Amino acid sequence: MRKKIVAGNWKMNLDYNEGLALFSEIINMVKDEATGTQEAVICSPFIHIHSLVQLAKGYNKVAVGAQNAHQEEKGAYTGEISAKMIKSTGAAYVILGHSERRQYFGETNALLAKKTDTALKNDLRPIFCIGETLQEREANTHFDVIKTQLVEGIFHLDADQFAKLVIAYEPVWAIGTGVTATSAQAQEIHEFIRKEIAAKYGQEVADATTILYGGSCNPTNAAELFAQPDIDGGLIGGASLKSRDFTDIVKTFN
Repeated sequence: MRKKIVAGNWKMNLDYNEGLALFSEIINMVKDEATGTQEAVICSPFIHIHSLVQLAKGYNKVAVGAQNAHQEEKGAYTGEISAKMIKSTGAAYVILGHSERRQYFGETNALLAKKTDTALKNDLRPIFCIGETLQEREANTHFDVIKTQLVEGIFHLDADQFAKLVIAYEPVWAIGTGVTATSAQAQEIHEFIRKEIAAKYGQEVADATTILYGGSCNPTNAAELFAQPDIDGGLIGGASLKSRDFTDIVKTFN
């Protein structure tokens, strides 16, 4: 049975003490909620990661991740953070290819392929984001866009490497807008992604791949979204900044 994950993306929010306080609340609230194949993940700004890892010790259903990593192992890249550095904090996950990184920082599929390789080399589990813009959906090219992001970003991996990935589908038009894809729209894309994975790696790998929905997921709509057969959890933005909202989303699986 594939893992069910609710991953919080704090983005560029919370100072050091605010982050520790929120994470402490989340741990205390979700420790008895995540069971079986479920896992709660918090992807914080770099300043929090080591301390959150320390707070999470002893809670095997709570993990910590970063929101980005550089594609190179080390070097003269002032201001950047390497995958090795992130791993040394005890983090387990890293978000790669978030639409905001693609849009604001010009990250391409080719760059993200290299970032994925470097993350895996350093034993980080990528949460690899894909998704279409409103213009691409309205032009009915969204399936082509999704397939291209898969092929150019991660389909160069072998089956063992690919098995370490989590995929996050995030319709760009539904991120931070309050607009959510309907459960049918989300399921349609998730099913498409799983079929593409099956065509590349086989049905067994596809059935084992965790695919998350990201796009204004909240306690109100999480149950309907997570009830879809190919949606295995969520990549949560704004709602992850409120301990009760995040916990209520985790509880959806129960």
